[in-house]
Amino acid sequence: MPIPLVNSIASWFLKKRIHQMELFMKYPQEVQNELLRSLIHKARHTEIGKKYDFSEIHNYQSFAERVPIHSYEDYEPTIERSRRGESNIFWPGAIKLFAKSSGTTNAKSKFIPVSEDSLESCHYAAGKDLLCMYLNNNPQSQLFTGKSLRLGGSKEIYKNNGTSYGDLSAILIDNMPFWAEYSSTPSNEVSLMSDWEVKMQAIVNETIKEKVTSLAGVPSWMLVLLNNVLETSGKDNLFEVWPSLEVYFHGGVNFDPYAPQYNKILPNPDFRYYEIYNASEGFFACQDQNDSKELLLMLDYGIFYEFISMDTYNTSQQKVIPLDEVEIGVNYAVIITTNAGLWRYKIGDTVRFTSTSPYRIKVSGRTKHHINVFGEELIIENSDKALKKASLVTGSEIIDYTAAPIFMKGKEKGAHEWIIEFKTPPENIEHFTIELDMALQQLNSDYEAKRFNNMTLNMPKVHSAREKLFYDWLKKNDKLGGQHKIPRLSNKRCYVEELLEMSGTTLTSDDLLEK
Repeated sequence: MPIPLVNSIASWFLKKRIHQMELFMKYPQEVQNELLRSLIHKARHTEIGKKYDFSEIHNYQSFAERVPIHSYEDYEPTIERSRRGESNIFWPGAIKLFAKSSGTTNAKSKFIPVSEDSLESCHYAAGKDLLCMYLNNNPQSQLFTGKSLRLGGSKEIYKNNGTSYGDLSAILIDNMPFWAEYSSTPSNEVSLMSDWEVKMQAIVNETIKEKVTSLAGVPSWMLVLLNNVLETSGKDNLFEVWPSLEVYFHGGVNFDPYAPQYNKILPNPDFRYYEIYNASEGFFACQDQNDSKELLLMLDYGIFYEFISMDTYNTSQQKVIPLDEVEIGVNYAVIITTNAGLWRYKIGDTVRFTSTSPYRIKVSGRTKHHINVFGEELIIENSDKALKKASLVTGSEIIDYTAAPIFMKGKEKGAHEWIIEFKTPPENIEHFTIELDMALQQLNSDYEAKRFNNMTLNMPKVHSAREKLFYDWLKKNDKLGGQHKIPRLSNKRCYVEELLEMSGTTLTSDDLLEK
């Protein structure tokens, strides 16, 4: 398709979609309430619709009173029935596609339903909207003169009983329209390879010859791929490989820890980074402004939102609120009702609102990925920022990390134990540990209170991990590639213990203090 024609079509779609976005930004409650009524009406004859008498639900109040909050474990029996081919359980008709989660919050895999409605009006709509926002903000873009290098999951699509499952990214690639495949690289055949390590080199070999204008994928795995591209090509930076490269669309993990490494291989101040907030359950928010770290909550993707303040989450005081009751700066757990049949479902993510007109958010972490053994309420948002600050001060670069509590024993106080893999290690790990501790205290008053005079918490214990420790851990657990990621924080020691067992010799801040 000629580039001028592509640009004309994109321009037409852009103007149409921007108008729709302006409507939900101006009338967010009306859009969300109408969406909820539509979801309830469409599912009224399903098994779950009859169970909760959807025909008698006419507003949010009655919906909240009749339908309980659900976890994946609550839904698992009905999802398994749906996977075996049963229809009309939690959404009209048969669900044919299921996104297999990475399982970072649970030992067993989760299979999230992906209906035809959600595939079109949520998953694919979000991809088009991200392009729309980028082009609206960058009218001189030459995006369509080349291809998008996409980095999807390492799992192939498995079919059984007429249903299919795999990584969400693999499902999207396998079902995408022809025009999207035409403008993407690598080919579907390479993208859906199941062996991650073989696939990685195949992607390098195929894409290095293409005219790539954009990148799309999870930052941790994309960085591995791009470093392989540089190694294979012998170039110093990516603009020597792809001179027309102009933007990286990313999501899945916090980008901040990886930013210094991307800036080194993409040394151009005009290069753009655009973030999207997505999960197997849906696409929720997109960056709608250049050089912004705020994400616009998308209110017309077939997803109705509710929230629970993390101060009361899973307590007797827990209160679920709709969008119009949220406050700026509060850490909320996200509850969704979707056009794939997830009703008042806890997705396990936490967000903070930075604006309520329009509704913009920052992803702050996971409901299960935090450390609160001693009342310190340490969340991923804190740890990412503190590590970034400690790295800047000490001139180090981080590849990956995880942390867990050291539990109190007798009169011994607790602490936090960190395993950090550095690309560029600090000259003095004791200095790094002190800077990390100071940054955490500045960011988190609860942590600061527990650290005051070593009242409850001692100085953190930091291990400098051997090269590729986290990669080897992911490989051992069959989690290479795609949406799989390292569990950053945990109240349990299972991840830390397993990594320490695999790590061999590590140098810790305690070791240096003892010398």
